[in-house]
Amino acid sequence: MTLALFAQYVMNGAMLGMMYALVAVGFTLFFGVLDVIQFSHGDVLAAGAFLALGTWVALTKLGVVSPVLLLAAVVVVSALGTALLGAVFARTLVLPLKGAPQLNVLLVTLMMGTVLREAIRLFYPGGSQPQLFPALLPTTAYGVGGFHLRLDNAILLMAGALLIAATHFFITRTRIGLAIRAVAQDEETARTMGIDFRRIVLVTFGIGSALAAVAGVMDGLYYNEIFFGMGLLLGVIGFAAAIIGGLGNLYGAILGGFLFAALQTIGAVALPFASAYKDVFAFAVVIAIMAARPTGLIGERASERV
Repeated sequence: MTLALFAQYVMNGAMLGMMYALVAVGFTLFFGVLDVIQFSHGDVLAAGAFLALGTWVALTKLGVVSPVLLLAAVVVVSALGTALLGAVFARTLVLPLKGAPQLNVLLVTLMMGTVLREAIRLFYPGGSQPQLFPALLPTTAYGVGGFHLRLDNAILLMAGALLIAATHFFITRTRIGLAIRAVAQDEETARTMGIDFRRIVLVTFGIGSALAAVAGVMDGLYYNEIFFGMGLLLGVIGFAAAIIGGLGNLYGAILGGFLFAALQTIGAVALPFASAYKDVFAFAVVIAIMAARPTGLIGERASERV
């Protein structure tokens, strides 16, 4: 393998890892604050992608043609709309089940994901078929030796990195973020100190869902296509990434996302049966990792949650 081809694979793996990390951070936030697994998270991602596409369709019909304005509107509307959806799920489905067996929450969110996915398929125009996602970023490619760097991929990668950094800053440096960490570490003590538990849960679900929406938009921009069932695999991979890193650990979720993408890349390049089985290879390695380290690569401690 040439150095240029290796660099190309690294770039592709980094793009996938960024999307997986954004999804995994959402799972980690939900578990860290409320000890629940939000299994409709992948379908919330798909809803964010379709909301972005619907926003683009509406604005283009209104005569908006500027790619910058369209991209900004698509991302903002998708993130805000999906954040609201996540908060509604938390308020109507998750909080009422607090104190119930975790299996109940798992089942309810799993069914809600199915409802959301089927709603996209049935009610979005042509939703049962893959939808072309607009290319809103410049696709100019720069050649460095035999390596070709597309400008849109570089922009997506930098935007994802900035978003993860902003999320980390929000969680560790703002008052609401500190309240989220307090609830994650000790809910009863946080309540005693006057923290509004319900508000923190809604904010947390809103942030996690917004991150999923951005991951969905990134996926659409990267592949130029979205599908109503796209959240199934992305949700499972994001959950696996969060588990690998140590569920409840923000850094572990990011590490797990990039590790899973690296495993897929290795599976596509190094194995004789090639890319058709890259997911099988990646999940097999995840199973082996979990057998060796059941708590994940970065074992969660209560003092480090979220």
